[in-house]
Amino acid sequence: MDAMQALLTRRSIRKFTNEPVSTKDVQALLRAGMQAPSANNSQPWHFIVVRDPEARRKIAESHPFAKMATEAPVVIVPCGDPGLSFADRPAFWVQDVSAATENLLLAATALGLGAVWCG
Repeated sequence: MDAMQALLTRRSIRKFTNEPVSTKDVQALLRAGMQAPSANNSQPWHFIVVRDPEARRKIAESHPFAKMATEAPVVIVPCGDPGLSFADRPAFWVQDVSAATENLLLAATALGLGAVWCG
């Protein structure tokens, strides 16, 4: 799938199968996220990969819009580190992590995986 096709066909998926997501696919998603642009190339992100059903249940309970986390075989939690942004513009991490998250979503589409951004 080319980039334009991924951009134009990406959609939010909130119902998931129990089919596992391979380690290779998770690594591809993470690579895509880390290729996102960031202010001064600071890359102020960390990604937490959650496969454990109990941990996914706790995520679903803690976020009013992430109930589907219990169904997904894997959840990737993008985290921002303000300490890696410019000292005088620490809020840039929000934009940077948003770009990384969009890359993850587009990569999921290209890999034939369902994904959703839970704000």
